[in-house]
Amino acid sequence: MSAFLYGVALQWKLDIRSKSLLISCYLVPLIFFALMGGIFTSVNPEMKDTLIQSMTIMGVSMGAFIGFPVSLVETYGSDVKNVYKVNGVPLFFGLISMFLSTFIHLLLMSVIILLAAPAAFGASLPQNLPLYFAALAVFTAVSLGVGSLLGLAVKSQAKLPLFAQLIFLPSIMLSGIMFPRDLLPEILAFIGKVFPATWGSQLMLNDGFRLQNLWYPLLLFIVSSTGCALLLSKLKKE
Repeated sequence: MSAFLYGVALQWKLDIRSKSLLISCYLVPLIFFALMGGIFTSVNPEMKDTLIQSMTIMGVSMGAFIGFPVSLVETYGSDVKNVYKVNGVPLFFGLISMFLSTFIHLLLMSVIILLAAPAAFGASLPQNLPLYFAALAVFTAVSLGVGSLLGLAVKSQAKLPLFAQLIFLPSIMLSGIMFPRDLLPEILAFIGKVFPATWGSQLMLNDGFRLQNLWYPLLLFIVSSTGCALLLSKLKKE
């Protein structure tokens, strides 16, 4: 257990130095929040009630789908995985340590938005903070689960950005955080339910932390975890 915790702490330090995670988990989400927060609340003052949740969902999605898979490809798509094998370290160790490290980074980014939004844009705090953080933790874990599957399945760094955008952009545009989902055509609203951001929005808004909004994220996490286990097993045999 101590070796595992040491590995997570070491991965945390490595991630701090990672440009891709720094940009995707902190820099771009916070710059987007700083620029668009004022625009959203000026165009539609009612956005103050949902600004924290919307900006958080965008930031977590970016970190999970664009930044995190890059770290996985750099590890499992290179000779680093052979180092694990030679030293008798299970391949899943790297995935879990990177997962937990990125999870913490994304929570820190979310806390920054939570603390800054009321002072900067007059945004309303979530009514029930414990349930809000519980919903945030579920959404972050599920998003990272999908990001894990993406990073392990796509071994080429050249192809990874394309697949990442195919998940990230629909997640943001069809989730209802940019504009009400009621304005979308029925088919696009249905497609939006495939992505974690839509369910994250329902969980984090209006005390939505309920079983009816939890079943699909939990199912998606189980499916992505199973997929990751199969891919790691395949890598072990290579």
